[in-house]
Amino acid sequence: MKPGIHPPYGPVVFRDRAADYAFLTRSTATSDKTIEWEDGNTYPVIDVEISSASHPFYTGTARVLDTAGRVERFERRYGTRTARTTHDKREAAR
Repeated sequence: MKPGIHPPYGPVVFRDRAADYAFLTRSTATSDKTIEWEDGNTYPVIDVEISSASHPFYTGTARVLDTAGRVERFERRYGTRTARTTHDKREAAR
């Protein structure tokens, strides 16, 4: 790596306030707020709004959309259209 052009890379705690979940990782992100971690050291903390602990996809609380009903509603509204083949187009042109 070329010296002097990269931001410092160090340990940071990311904390999900909604799920009361935090994890220690390494990042170039920094913060003025700090937290004392389980190992007794103090690290910068970054509060996030959503993480894997609170996101509906990862927690299994995601809603499943009724795609079959949506397709049926589309077909009722606009009707089903059949694709015209090349032969049909030639016959129509005559």
